[in-house]
Amino acid sequence: MTQDAKRRDATVIAVVDDDNAFRGAVETLLRSSGYTARTFCSAREFLDAYVPAEFQCLISDIQMPGMSGLEMHERLTSMGARLPVIFITGHSGEASALGADQRVVDVLSKPCDADKLLDCIKLALLHQP
Repeated sequence: MTQDAKRRDATVIAVVDDDNAFRGAVETLLRSSGYTARTFCSAREFLDAYVPAEFQCLISDIQMPGMSGLEMHERLTSMGARLPVIFITGHSGEASALGADQRVVDVLSKPCDADKLLDCIKLALLHQP
């Protein structure tokens, strides 16, 4: 196993999305690319499981029932989390609500291109605190 492959395998990426099929597809993509993926069906479920040292990147839907991805991001920020985030949305115009938050790597539209998502992950991991 190469050093790069070992590093990817040790990288835990959280995927938060209420859409089971989409969440599963992203998990499959991440695992096939050598990353470790942990999936969550809601922002609350992720926050309940969140341990700062465990996750290196967060991929989240913006609009979810209950707590939105943006609200989850605000809570993480208020907790002092410096986790890089990639938002994925099915609703155009939501990126403007994020302002200039440097932890937000990108906002991708559903369905997102697999190569673009993997490129965003690589970028997020480069700028990880």
